[in-house]
Amino acid sequence: MRALIIRGTDLQYEQVPDPVIMADRDAIVRVKQCGICGSDLHLVHTDWTPFRPVYGVGHEAVGEVVDVGKGVSDLKVGDKVMLAGSVGCGLCRPCLSGEIKRCDNKASDVYGIGQGLEGCQAEAVRVPHADFNATRIPEGISDDQAILLTDNLVTAYSACLDADIGAGRSAAVIGLGPIGLMVVEIAIAMGASTVFAIDPIAERREIATRLGCVALTPEGASEILAEQTKGRMIDSVIEAVGRQETIDFAMAIVGKGRTVSVLGAGRHLEVKVPFSAMLNGVTVRANMLTEIARFWPQLVPLVQSGRIRPEQFITHRFPLSKGVEAYDLAIRREAGLLKIMLQP
Repeated sequence: MRALIIRGTDLQYEQVPDPVIMADRDAIVRVKQCGICGSDLHLVHTDWTPFRPVYGVGHEAVGEVVDVGKGVSDLKVGDKVMLAGSVGCGLCRPCLSGEIKRCDNKASDVYGIGQGLEGCQAEAVRVPHADFNATRIPEGISDDQAILLTDNLVTAYSACLDADIGAGRSAAVIGLGPIGLMVVEIAIAMGASTVFAIDPIAERREIATRLGCVALTPEGASEILAEQTKGRMIDSVIEAVGRQETIDFAMAIVGKGRTVSVLGAGRHLEVKVPFSAMLNGVTVRANMLTEIARFWPQLVPLVQSGRIRPEQFITHRFPLSKGVEAYDLAIRREAGLLKIMLQP
């Protein structure tokens, strides 16, 4: 089969061995569509040291089951499925409660970061513990919606929960990439009184405005927020960039006794909590690895009902064979680009 492969930090489209059943609970899925996530871009930068010298990339995919191990009891050949970007064993108590990062069997992993699972930006992928880590695409969910349920939308929702967003609370979203814009949409659906959307790119601010936000440039935003909130500042702040300066900005605009949620990814990022935040009793939560399947029961009905429409943020599509060019566009932040899909 063909797949996108990283050698060091060099991305290539290559012929690689077909995935095979390695354990009884494995399934093989022929990939119909896979996505490029912002965190994938770190793998082709020298600031995110690869875990192995050669490996497949990508952790977002939907497709069709083409083979199953003898221990797979739910999924069958021909099923159309979406894959959880992060996986667990599905047997231990932590996994069954949704806490795959605490997996007793040390099966917690993510496709395509070089720890053992090859990536999903390929013609096919091996799914471990398949009954737990994949599910049939629910009725009323399109492939575009399903693939966003494999990571991006769930990450956005988890960040909103971590930020304690609720009815009557103000919210601010720093960074309006695809996940940041999904945070905006979810925050409104969760009842935030006012959502401020902060980004230097005008077209992204325009999208946020259409969603129902107050869009601001970073310059002068602190003063505007202080005026808008009569000095109380923001109840729920979500940082969706992953840079120290934007985290510092989040700490500067959060209100006393309120919450900052950091979802931006960066392997060498260190979150620094200033003295003022500690003095004011600010809660800070950070989560760079969302436990995907844990939140499907809450999010699938919201998508089915049309309350949230994450597919609106898909802007570009490429054949998998043009994946290197697609990554180049993503890294250069091509104008008008949000979410890229690849199709084998």
